[in-house]
Amino acid sequence: MIMSTIVCFDFGNTRHKCAVFEDGNFVKEIVLTDGSVEAVSQVLEKERPQYAVLSSVVHHDPAIETILAENTHFHKISYESKMAVGTPFPTKKSVGADRWALLSAAAELFPKKHSLVIGLGSCITYNFLNNMGQFLGGSISPGLHMRFKSMNDYTALLPLQEPQWNFPLVGYDTATNLLSGVILGMSKEIDGIVDMYREKYNNLQVLMTGGDMPFFSPHLKNEIYTDPQLVYKGIWSIGKMNLGY
Repeated sequence: MIMSTIVCFDFGNTRHKCAVFEDGNFVKEIVLTDGSVEAVSQVLEKERPQYAVLSSVVHHDPAIETILAENTHFHKISYESKMAVGTPFPTKKSVGADRWALLSAAAELFPKKHSLVIGLGSCITYNFLNNMGQFLGGSISPGLHMRFKSMNDYTALLPLQEPQWNFPLVGYDTATNLLSGVILGMSKEIDGIVDMYREKYNNLQVLMTGGDMPFFSPHLKNEIYTDPQLVYKGIWSIGKMNLGY
């Protein structure tokens, strides 16, 4: 039996990466050196996929789409893609491919449930999917690294702080003040947003993903389904509907 290999590319503002699936099962993640044609070509040469799906929220080189289309059965996610989710609003065109992927993963994992999908990337995105599979919107706020960087950019003396695991509630120096303010502040923001949704919607499923997720998990009081591969699973799901693998 020949196994189908699908590569799901996720081009974000911070990183360019992809996941390899074999017959619907996640196998591994590959972090690309950059968003170049050469980096994508290296993945294709090594993995030899039959299918490729691209989710991009950046201005990538158009030649990447050409090389993917020439070497695989290829689909680029857009508002025109076939999806298990929709929206009643005329703003579908402005929704990023990464958000469609998150919503599609939630719809497949928790069908016919209200879902709040939280993506921790360059920004935090809160994405609400009702129990009829309709994306009603949500909110966007600055992400972890963006908050640290903005305090460095917009002040004369605050340093650029890197996230750390261990810090006190009461900061005793500049570094721990920044860590406490950003990580605990974001944790309380997330919990507060979740509480507001749970007050409004019964039987709400909350999902969270993103590379910065482990920094917040110890500080959140709400029960949240976490999955580091959630975006990839959504990209794979949209690809399946459009490519038929």
